[in-house]
Amino acid sequence: MIGSTCESVARYVRTGEFGLWNETGRINDAAAAGARDGIGFGEAVGRMIEEEKFPYRQTSVLAAGYRLGVPVTVHVAIGQDIIHEHPNFDPAATGSATYADFLVFTESLTRLEGGVFLNIGTAVMGPEVYLKALTMARNVARQEGRLIQDFATAVFDLAPLGDRLDSEAAKTDPKYYFRPYKTILVRTVADGGKSFYVEGDHRLTVPALYDQILARAQR
Repeated sequence: MIGSTCESVARYVRTGEFGLWNETGRINDAAAAGARDGIGFGEAVGRMIEEEKFPYRQTSVLAAGYRLGVPVTVHVAIGQDIIHEHPNFDPAATGSATYADFLVFTESLTRLEGGVFLNIGTAVMGPEVYLKALTMARNVARQEGRLIQDFATAVFDLAPLGDRLDSEAAKTDPKYYFRPYKTILVRTVADGGKSFYVEGDHRLTVPALYDQILARAQR
């Protein structure tokens, strides 16, 4: 909306103003409209940004997804986001819109065979949503005589995990409780997939991945 982030948590949490700007609360209006129209949270916010022609919409992943017809899903934990502080927050509408996105995400995993799943910087929410969605997708695939097991996963994060990433750490090892490790790098690829861990600052690793994809596509 304004092309920058401008809030100091340390400053405004002291006065009870953190996150309570009117402009931010408009996301709740988008979610409510999405629930009313039967679309997901991500599509609803992208639609608002694009159709209302926000001045910096060219930098928005959500707007690009809406414009190009590519799903961008949002998975809400109520109480986690600043928009849940606002008086226009509708928990029923938000739950409906984010549940629609969960189903969109799950449907996309039905086509994961031969594909790639990347987990970039989400240590709890991302791995847990992926785990449940993959289970649902595999359940349906097996009923149809198909398997979802030959695919690649990658985790991008900062935690030093060492060199042994092909088996779970012991429960006495703190790495055991790092969900991207055991869920994405080990358990969900145990039947034929492969996994990779990229340790580093996302400002370096994600652009490097982008450059590699472009270079290979041009060969």
